[in-house]
Amino acid sequence: MPLVQLKVFELELTQDQTDQIIQGFTDVIADATHEKLRDVTWVIVNEVKDCHWGVGGKSIKLEDVKRLCVD
Repeated sequence: MPLVQLKVFELELTQDQTDQIIQGFTDVIADATHEKLRDVTWVIVNEVKDCHWGVGGKSIKLEDVKRLCVD
């Protein structure tokens, strides 16, 4: 049974976004392998607290990442 794990910042996603991600990953697995795997594909979305992520030796927050993504 396939298992997909995704780590995101705590409160980064709405419930609708989480539901869409779960459905999307499940679709990808079923499309790439076999439709029979759809019902046994597990998708786990783990939320990580601010400052429990680190890049370049420093802890970061969701707001830091959002700033990087702004043009």
